[in-house]
Amino acid sequence: MDFVIGFCIAVVIALSGVGAGVITAPLLILFLHVPVEVAVSTALAYSAIVKFIVVPVQVIRKQVNYRVLGIMLLGGLPGVVLGSFLFKHVAAHGPKTALYFVLGAIIVFTSGWHLFRHFRPAGIARPSSARSKWIAAIMFPIGAEVGFSSSGAGALGTISLLSLTSLTAAEVVGTDLTFGLAIALVGTGVHMIGGSYDSLLLTKLAIGGVIGGIVGSGAAPKIPNRRLRFALSLWLLVIGLQFCYQAATGWAESEVASSKSYQGSSSVTQR
Repeated sequence: MDFVIGFCIAVVIALSGVGAGVITAPLLILFLHVPVEVAVSTALAYSAIVKFIVVPVQVIRKQVNYRVLGIMLLGGLPGVVLGSFLFKHVAAHGPKTALYFVLGAIIVFTSGWHLFRHFRPAGIARPSSARSKWIAAIMFPIGAEVGFSSSGAGALGTISLLSLTSLTAAEVVGTDLTFGLAIALVGTGVHMIGGSYDSLLLTKLAIGGVIGGIVGSGAAPKIPNRRLRFALSLWLLVIGLQFCYQAATGWAESEVASSKSYQGSSSVTQR
């Protein structure tokens, strides 16, 4: 099953262009019942592996703007380190419902962005010149979000580059993918410090992903990309809302339980 999921994720990424992080963690949680803290760390590492296969193609095609990439990394690298350590702290000490809520919220945003682009593909006006002074500042929270949830860099990075630079569409894709690879590698390193990932599961996902990437790349010209992306975005939207709902109900149940515990201890004290 692990090989199949890795294969399917890579095929979907190759066919639709939707990011690895936003798909992998939900599938691991829903189908393999992997704990959310392990799923996020493993998904981040898998995302780095997938991007490591794709990015060299972008470099060869000269679709990476290294000046803009350097500015992005000034904010993104510190952000992903902070987000990764925050994730490890919450996973070890904080409420697990927070992990579900953040993951669900980011999935909802990412899928909503893809749906927006489906109906309004030219919805963002391109600036005449790059506003580089804002890029590093915006990449800091994006990096932190990737370190905390493993997902969202693709959609958020694309929005930022489209809004703040005059890069061509191909350069936006190549530069954002390279940025995603860099922060995924750094985030994976931080996540691995505490061992909060499944190395065997990651290996199986990677093997299936390599095969799936080859198959998906070959089938991409024959598949209606726009329709597939729309259907996938709708599915991810439902999954994201489900995670947010689970987090809300889990928080409510914990509040009720703590309230009952407090009332019980108070009654004992009064006696």
